[in-house]
Amino acid sequence: MAPRKIIIDTDPGQDDAVAILLALASPEHIEVLGITAVAGNVPLTLTERNARIVCELAGRPDMQVFAGCDTPLSRALITAEHVHGKTGLDGPQLPDPVMPLQKGHAVDFIIDTLRNAPAGTVTLCPLGPLTNIATALERAPDIAAKVQEIALMGGAYFEVGNITPAAEFNIYVDPEAADIVFKSGIPITVMPLDVTHGALITAPRVAAFRAMGTQVGRMVAEWTDFFERFDKQKYGSAGAPLHDPCVIAYLIQPDLFSGRHVNVEVETTSPLTLGMTVADWWGVTDRAPNAMFMGDVQADAFFDLLTDRLARL
Repeated sequence: MAPRKIIIDTDPGQDDAVAILLALASPEHIEVLGITAVAGNVPLTLTERNARIVCELAGRPDMQVFAGCDTPLSRALITAEHVHGKTGLDGPQLPDPVMPLQKGHAVDFIIDTLRNAPAGTVTLCPLGPLTNIATALERAPDIAAKVQEIALMGGAYFEVGNITPAAEFNIYVDPEAADIVFKSGIPITVMPLDVTHGALITAPRVAAFRAMGTQVGRMVAEWTDFFERFDKQKYGSAGAPLHDPCVIAYLIQPDLFSGRHVNVEVETTSPLTLGMTVADWWGVTDRAPNAMFMGDVQADAFFDLLTDRLARL
């Protein structure tokens, strides 16, 4: 089977960085057409920088990286330095990137790439707020037919929220964008907190990254050492959730995940539940299913895949 063509839309973030590395380490399964940066975990000037740093770490300075939207569609930007540090990639010291940022806008790149692709052949992989994706769909509705699938990290149901009591960070930052995406009619697969909270970076798993003896292994170990401190204190768990690599792992080995095809609506008005992903898990409404909402992950096999692939870099 030919590698799956994807665009990674991201706001790195240590876990975003690991997701990018996993994709670039898996050319037999994934062809990364480009990486588009969005404001989210940190402002856009840092997310586009961080994406280029990760590409260089992977030995891929040829990868196209584009800067996209620097604010949500209609709200002020909320960031997450309290989790990821002031740079978004706090932990190990990394040099500034040498590879260039592409001159075009990320939204234009998404639109042009999809318009030039056969129908149903490109998968969009948003790992942060959905601003770039929603803007592209609003500006060029014709591109929806070119998208094979949107596989995204965002939302929660049984695990409720991580930035508010009801909302997960990526959806909360730009709920209007998320609403557009979930109403697009494009096949959607969601990796919510319900899944990612089952993919915990424990001490033995960090040790496995460090034991690779490579720069990538050391960087991933140091990144995860840094950002897990917040979630371990918050949740009292043995490690921090490794959110974004779940999206890429699903494209490589989908049987690692299980869930239900259900209706998912995004709350955009309530001050109490703004950004909540209301998943009709039990089928109690007549709303048509619009997303595969994952609920479980085979964690040991997920980390086996991650460790095996990252060791290639």
